[in-house]
Amino acid sequence: QVQLVESGGGLVQAGGSLRLSCVASGLTFSTYAMGWFRQAPGKEREFVAAVNWSGGGGIIYPADSVKGRFTISRDNAKNTVYLQMNSLKPEDTAVYYCAAHSGPYYSTNPQDFRSWGQGTQVTVSS
Repeated sequence: QVQLVESGGGLVQAGGSLRLSCVASGLTFSTYAMGWFRQAPGKEREFVAAVNWSGGGGIIYPADSVKGRFTISRDNAKNTVYLQMNSLKPEDTAVYYCAAHSGPYYSTNPQDFRSWGQGTQVTVSS
């Protein structure tokens, strides 16, 4: 079975940084787009960033809400996707989920992602 395991969440002060990691197993990692989503209480699950299989390491597609602050990357040799989160704000507080897309090219629709991690809590305090 596909398994995605996130790590790196926690409590951080506003303006701080955090790096999330997601280790994948049970799939041909390099051939699938990978994405990060987040969900805050009372809100719908929100697309954060995704990376395609292509371009050696993949083409990066961040959401407008995090562009310039968050960076997604992948290391195919380690079956790992990362989310570097800088300049964190309280509104970034959410459970962050790693997800594997159903194909090699990303989308922003959670329905198109067929495998999900358990999520990791990120809390940004003022």
